[in-house]
Amino acid sequence: MKAYYCDSFVLPLPQGHRFPMEKYRLLRERVATSLQSRIDLCVPPAADDASLLLAHDGAYLQRAKDGALSAGELRALGFPWSPQLVERSRRSAGATIAACRAALSEGAAANLAGGTHHAFRDRPEGFCLFNDSAVAARWLQQQRLVRRLLVVDTDVHQGNGTAAILRHDDWAYTFSIHCQDNFPFLKERSDLDLGLPAGAGDPTYLEALAQGLRRACARAHPDLIIYLAGADGFEGDRFGKLALSKAGLAERDALVFGQAGASGVPVALTMAGGYAHDVRDTVDVHYESIRQAAAYARSFGARAEGRQTAAT
Repeated sequence: MKAYYCDSFVLPLPQGHRFPMEKYRLLRERVATSLQSRIDLCVPPAADDASLLLAHDGAYLQRAKDGALSAGELRALGFPWSPQLVERSRRSAGATIAACRAALSEGAAANLAGGTHHAFRDRPEGFCLFNDSAVAARWLQQQRLVRRLLVVDTDVHQGNGTAAILRHDDWAYTFSIHCQDNFPFLKERSDLDLGLPAGAGDPTYLEALAQGLRRACARAHPDLIIYLAGADGFEGDRFGKLALSKAGLAERDALVFGQAGASGVPVALTMAGGYAHDVRDTVDVHYESIRQAAAYARSFGARAEGRQTAAT
């Protein structure tokens, strides 16, 4: 399975900043060591302006490139502006496009960053400058690589930017399962929103997710799923509130890949958020998502070979 990573994902930040940038490097090292024979680590291309403009306003893109974001926009973003920020965000969007393309041919692929679902068409928010899921979705549709697409967002925070950007795209279906009593406090409207109470725990969460996945797949009939596998639902996360165990999050992944398999749909995986008190816990959750994606790619290929053999 292809997984996309570059050193630009690790954005230099002021000392003491609350975003755990080191998780990307640690995740890459873990994947390279433990999944060496099953993962092909690839450097993603940077998304060009034409690709970004499929989901973002031209004036906003120019401000982001020129370092001309307002003070209010920078507060909402939560990162200081730098050329490295723009490059990181371009590479993240490019990695999700590349993962989608690879998944369509191989069954699954991963972006070891991505999931920047709070970025709106014309403004940043919540550590998100460009919305990689929306950019990739629009790019795939423009290239006529998919007819129908489903975004499954399991980050603990609602995918508000993605919902807003894709709201009128009837070929794209957005499903967000999140903590209702958490950021963003003003929610957008996804095609399907499941807002759970703080402290929901594994059984409540998994039952809701299973029902939501069946409903979303039945309505979307997707050719591809973009899966945001946030690690911030973890019970040890600083901002999560859903109180999910690592075992519960592993079962979450199994439910997503199980539903995708039942529908015969490829999956492009992105990491989204994760802010555990111990960054190694975040890496554990992300790593399990990638491990399951690699297993799904292998089984997807085996099923395709079986169908081809049966046809001959």
